[in-house]
Amino acid sequence: MGTPINGYAPDFELPGVDEEVHHLARYLEKFQAIGVVFMCNHCPYVKLYLDRLKELQADFQDEAFTLIGINANDANQYPDDSFENMKVFAANNQLNFPYIRDVAQDVAESFGASKTPEVFLLDRDGRLRYKGLIDDNADDAAGVQVSYLRSAIAQLLKGESVEPSSTEAIGCSVKWRS
Repeated sequence: MGTPINGYAPDFELPGVDEEVHHLARYLEKFQAIGVVFMCNHCPYVKLYLDRLKELQADFQDEAFTLIGINANDANQYPDDSFENMKVFAANNQLNFPYIRDVAQDVAESFGASKTPEVFLLDRDGRLRYKGLIDDNADDAAGVQVSYLRSAIAQLLKGESVEPSSTEAIGCSVKWRS
């Protein structure tokens, strides 16, 4: 189920809150590492991690890295996650990375996303090198012992193999259409 480690991530062409269409292939042309994070507007875990995600983006953006936030939640069941509310969320939280909408949920399904937030780190060939947790302490940024995503990005940018290559994400479940 989903994209295996070292497997090729599914290409996508999805609308962003910036009114642009975002293509994974275009990002692969520009960046050496891409962190795809499945997130949403209402999840308390996303809210806990938001500042850390923005910090990672700021810390690595000059090193050919970008984050891409994808919201795949069913907005019929969870109106907070509608595209219009995503625009408000992005503005209110001053997101420094693209936030895009997967209405059909096929991108989330192809990646194998199950939680928000859940991260999938891709290399410049579009191969999955890490998936799972951002770090080991959702509740307390100051109490983080292991920053899995930061480590994985650094290893990937140095051309090293990423260890560990996966962890079990925690958070809210992706809200699938019924």
